[in-house]
Amino acid sequence: MIIEKRFHGPDGSGNGGYVAGLLAARAASDTVTVTLRRPPPLDTELTVTVEDERGHGVRLWDGETLVAEALAGAIVVPPVPPVPFETALESAEKYRAIENHPFPRCFVCGPERAPGDGLRLEPGPVSRGGTPPHTPRNDLMAEGTVASPWVPAEVPPAELVWAAMDCPGGWAFDVTGRPAVLGTMTAQVTDLPEAGERCVVMGLARSREGRKMHAATALYGADGRLLGRAEQIWIEIDPQHFA
Repeated sequence: MIIEKRFHGPDGSGNGGYVAGLLAARAASDTVTVTLRRPPPLDTELTVTVEDERGHGVRLWDGETLVAEALAGAIVVPPVPPVPFETALESAEKYRAIENHPFPRCFVCGPERAPGDGLRLEPGPVSRGGTPPHTPRNDLMAEGTVASPWVPAEVPPAELVWAAMDCPGGWAFDVTGRPAVLGTMTAQVTDLPEAGERCVVMGLARSREGRKMHAATALYGADGRLLGRAEQIWIEIDPQHFA
């Protein structure tokens, strides 16, 4: 496996969701938990090993260094409910990272990526008035919810859906000026968006334990169908770590 340079998160390392999606494709499960052990190197020949004959354990290596591992996973909580596409557009206008993004060239949410070169997602806070009429008010629509529109130019591969469901989880905690990286992502992709489909990506801050943050994300199609969902663990890091 080679992670191309354009698919980076922090400069010099692969975007966590994208790398997790690539590795998840090698695991024999529809729901996969990927744990990132170290920053995935770019433009480097990496080795994938299958740990059992059923394909339930897959590892990614840089030489003898373990980069990531994937196992069959499970999600038992409800997905983050959607908001209308128009509400996601309004949320994107409040994206906090335009001027103080810790990784401004991130493939998924970096504002410095050229149009068409990155996903350019802008997960902004959802106002309390943004709950769609058919969605009952519940704890999942409280503060700490972000939304971003996404209109893929073509039908994306599953690893790009994983990537799209990555960064909104971090932005649910507002990581402006406080860098955090994806540590673990459990996700399932149930369908792929159509080319030009008006999709909505949701992010939710579930809980915080010191430097560890628990988040959830979900991707919805134009008709409100659930395309994918994820549960995540993010880790705050020293701002000098990627300086």
